[in-house]
Amino acid sequence: MFVILVYDVGVKRVNKVLKTCRRYLHWVQNSVLEGDITEANLIKLKTELKSIINDNEDSVIIYKFRTKKYHNIETLGIKKGGEENIL
Repeated sequence: MFVILVYDVGVKRVNKVLKTCRRYLHWVQNSVLEGDITEANLIKLKTELKSIINDNEDSVIIYKFRTKKYHNIETLGIKKGGEENIL
């Protein structure tokens, strides 16, 4: 499946969340990642994120798509991140 993940977390947890997400997805820009991921890896990612974030202060939103077939990406301005930045 293809996912877009966005997050808004406390300053103390930003680096941990980004580092964790980049093991599974491609960094697109500040607080946004995307990529193909298996259901099993998505479960792992969510489990890891739940152990990092504070449920009372932080937010992680995951948009799931069955396929990339019908998506179109348009970038205005500079392109940040990308597939070449996988850790």
